[in-house]
Amino acid sequence: MNDVDAPETADVRVGSATDGRAPVSVVHRSLIARPTHWLGLGLIAGSAILADQLTKTLISNRLDLGESVHIFGPFYLHHVKNSGIAFGFFQGAASIVTILTAVAVVWMFIYFARSGAKHPVLPVALGFLIGGSIANLVDRLRSGKVTDFIDPQHWPAFNLADAFITVGVIILLASLAAAERRPRLASRRPGE
Repeated sequence: MNDVDAPETADVRVGSATDGRAPVSVVHRSLIARPTHWLGLGLIAGSAILADQLTKTLISNRLDLGESVHIFGPFYLHHVKNSGIAFGFFQGAASIVTILTAVAVVWMFIYFARSGAKHPVLPVALGFLIGGSIANLVDRLRSGKVTDFIDPQHWPAFNLADAFITVGVIILLASLAAAERRPRLASRRPGE
């Protein structure tokens, strides 16, 4: 058979990119947040801000500053003001805390814009973190202090924004731990 008469064959490589030239290990997918990621982040952050501001308004309208109402067990609704960060830490450093919170929120938005598609829980975790941070930032900008009202008696009083921030951090840490564990499990050989 003549080379001219030979049928053309496609150069297909197993484990290669769709163009058949680059191994999959060097093919990069975009981590930039897409509209669906932004929508998820926005819905969660917006809901966190709304829930926090609504509960703070209800407490401020129903309880005088310093007033407390027993709910159940060790939990009280206790209307207090906090110039520090979550759970009463860094009292008296309101301006520094306000600036650092604003910088952290901007950084989280930039990080999300660049890496929003990195992990499916990132919009949820950062949604809680950003929503909680903005909700407390609104209070700081409005009055220099944050309204706290959930008082477990043996822990400093806090608010929903503080709880959302804590939940966001826990989700991030859990997803990082799961991502760290996954490659180790996959690399084990049968029988090990």
